[in-house]
Amino acid sequence: MSIQNNKKGLPVVAVVGRPNVGKSTLFNRLVGKRQSITDSTPGVTRDPVEGIYDLGHHKVKLIDTGGFKVDQTGLDEQVTNKSLSVLEGADLIVFLMDVTETTGEDEAFAKILRKYSDKILLVVNKVDSEKREADVWNYYSYGFDNVVGVSAAHGIGISEFIDKLEELIDFEAERAVDEIAEPDIRIALLGKPNTGKSTLINRLLEKDVAIVSDIPGTTRDVIEGRFKYKHKVYRVLDTAGIRKKKKVGENVEYYSVNRAIKTIEHSDVVLLMIDAVEGLGDQDKKIATQIVKKGCGVVLVLNKWDMVKEIPNQMEAIQDRTKFLFPVLSFAPLVPLSAVTGEGVDNLFKQVYKVWNQLNHRVDTSTLNSALKRWVERTEPPRFKGGRYKILYGTQVSSNPVKFILFINKKRGFPESYLQYIKNNIRSELGFSSIPLEVELKER
Repeated sequence: MSIQNNKKGLPVVAVVGRPNVGKSTLFNRLVGKRQSITDSTPGVTRDPVEGIYDLGHHKVKLIDTGGFKVDQTGLDEQVTNKSLSVLEGADLIVFLMDVTETTGEDEAFAKILRKYSDKILLVVNKVDSEKREADVWNYYSYGFDNVVGVSAAHGIGISEFIDKLEELIDFEAERAVDEIAEPDIRIALLGKPNTGKSTLINRLLEKDVAIVSDIPGTTRDVIEGRFKYKHKVYRVLDTAGIRKKKKVGENVEYYSVNRAIKTIEHSDVVLLMIDAVEGLGDQDKKIATQIVKKGCGVVLVLNKWDMVKEIPNQMEAIQDRTKFLFPVLSFAPLVPLSAVTGEGVDNLFKQVYKVWNQLNHRVDTSTLNSALKRWVERTEPPRFKGGRYKILYGTQVSSNPVKFILFINKKRGFPESYLQYIKNNIRSELGFSSIPLEVELKER
């Protein structure tokens, strides 16, 4: 039975449970970023955290409600009021339990949730072995019709969980969603000093766009400003706070790169600013490596283009040099721009939005495995002594960052060249042409 969505906007899925059952881990795996803080301290009171989860054909608003803490006087009133208000408005409630431990808090919470039983999906977490998988059947005793086992930390059972979401939510009842209901696209400007980062930020926040709000930076949040550009909402992440050398022996570049890494972790798309006159440097290479490592999107911004655009074949020369020096970023769009005049800004945001869409793109398992079969038939995996490498099946386990797992018959010695062949085909045929992606091999 599917659950009717009676409200405007995206269907709302609330993730609930006592502390430490893995709610934030599941939330982060689905949303694809460490947007929700994982904290092992029981009973931490915090506001619900929201994110948009793309199932492929549909999107839902995912809410991590925080941990329900039952003490001697009952549920903490403040957490209860916040979380129960979320439950009332949710289209589906994901009740998370821990297969390794059932407590009195679980029992008390299950009792509270029975009034919502028609929209409960009981998810048993930390199911990472055959024995624990068998234990999932015991959880039907709680009286909920829909039960599924997962390991949020390892991505096990996530595809079955997604299938349940699609089965239980009536997506036909979705109403038109205003564009601003989409999550903010978080962009960070990185690059060497004097490449035009500040000039571009000033143009975005003060001249050509309507500022929605200014958000001060904190130790957790490096956001500088939030603005709307052509009906899409963006957040610019502050990268200005690079520490200067204070003591003999301190390394300015060390702090610069560390700051960049911190910013990348909070970003969807990095704009790596390149001076069109000076070109790329060693620090750019280090930043580029971290961008790919974190699975973040990247657009190479060739600033001060107005100073060199009259030179014949200059764009082709820069593209060739960039691909030669930065093969790790061969997939990234390269956009010529003048932050001073504004030339190229429209194209820049067209590319940013394209990259962001690819980061949040999800391929269903059947489509992926049909493609894998086609690629293997086109070019078989190499042989090893006593047999041939085989790709049994694959699945996409996350978006933003994009990650696939391929299950194979033998992991040791699996040729890197063939793995690259698969990656190239995933990019070119499944809609990931302009972003980094990870393919992990697991032996079965």
